[in-house]
Amino acid sequence: MLICLTASHRNASFDLLERLSIGAPTAASRLVTDSDVLDGAVVLATCNRFEAYLDIAGDDRDSAVSATVDAVATASDLVPAEVLDSVSVLGGGDVVQHLFAVSSGLESVVVGETEISGQVRRALEDARANGTTTSDLERLFQEAAHTSRGVKTRTRIGAAGRSLVRLGLELASSRITDWAQTRVLLVGTGSYAATTIAALRDRGAENIQVFSPSGRAPWFAAKHDLVAATDLRRAIGSSDVVITCTSSEVPVVEPADLDDGQRRIVIDLGLPRNVDPDAAGVEGVELLDLETISIHAPIAELNAESEARQMVDDAVSRFRAQALEQSTTPALVAFRKHVFDILDDEIDRAKRRDADPESVEQTERALRHLVGVLLHRPSVRARELGRAGRGEEFVGALDALFGVHPEPEAELPSPIVPLAERTAPERAATDRADEADAS
Repeated sequence: MLICLTASHRNASFDLLERLSIGAPTAASRLVTDSDVLDGAVVLATCNRFEAYLDIAGDDRDSAVSATVDAVATASDLVPAEVLDSVSVLGGGDVVQHLFAVSSGLESVVVGETEISGQVRRALEDARANGTTTSDLERLFQEAAHTSRGVKTRTRIGAAGRSLVRLGLELASSRITDWAQTRVLLVGTGSYAATTIAALRDRGAENIQVFSPSGRAPWFAAKHDLVAATDLRRAIGSSDVVITCTSSEVPVVEPADLDDGQRRIVIDLGLPRNVDPDAAGVEGVELLDLETISIHAPIAELNAESEARQMVDDAVSRFRAQALEQSTTPALVAFRKHVFDILDDEIDRAKRRDADPESVEQTERALRHLVGVLLHRPSVRARELGRAGRGEEFVGALDALFGVHPEPEAELPSPIVPLAERTAPERAATDRADEADAS
């Protein structure tokens, strides 16, 4: 059984999300190894949400929730009750609906943001590396990725929504008369930094320095045609706008670094915060952090969002129908094996009775054709009953008529259409979406 624990900017403080973003991922591997109630877990912790997708060993949902809350709270130096009060628990079909919407950017601070699909993909990759995935979680996340690609390539939601980087710069633009004359300092050299450079240059910014707490500034500057800074305070002193986006777990910029009496805009895109919140009290400093940016997040174009949500709803319906249809697969496999075992016995008897190879071949061909015809209708009916949520009737009928039981541990085939079996346009769309996420 799959459940999801979720906390986001809608129901949790940024302080709590910040703490979870540090600790929750480190607790992911222990969630499964230290628990008797969890078969698998995928944990997603981003700048504005925390998600734990859990595959429960039995049906003890309360114990699974308690174990997960305790683990992530301990790892994040939080009180379990505080975490529990901030998360919503989803089960059943709501888990599918939620993940598909999240991965498509429909639940983000800025609707349609492009970063989230890559973050969801990396959460699954981390779970694989930690050995905490299961077949059900794999199917769920793979189909979520396929859905988000479709939303991105077939709707206008990407144009309607803007990334947090671009929204932060848009807010700053109301205070800046000419980006071409503005001196910018970028603190950080990760994927967010590359996105920030592109957004700055779109606005005409030319004078950009980069500083890296990890010492990667020279390499990053050479790659992006920037100026590398080696002294943070000196670089801040020669800048009008400071943008931070590092993965540091402690503030990189302190109030004292900004206290030079100069007017300056500071955009903190880091989570955890890269700028000490007290910097907002420094004279001349205007601090725009993620919480401030989220307050100004625009309402998406209604038509674009409506189209995207309809696509998500359709994908959820298909996923549920496939899951229901496959509920009869183990029983159908057992029935076909039962019938083919009988067929093989009859063919062996025919071979023993008749020494004429040609006659035996004709008999075998006729028997196999007959069995194929006889199996067709039960196979179709099994899928129909599964889609209608009546799979147990098919299983019960096989037991009553033939004494056939499905294998208890039968592995259901994946409902995901393999890339090789998708159409050329679908494969091309997948490739383009992957390239966009990687950038």
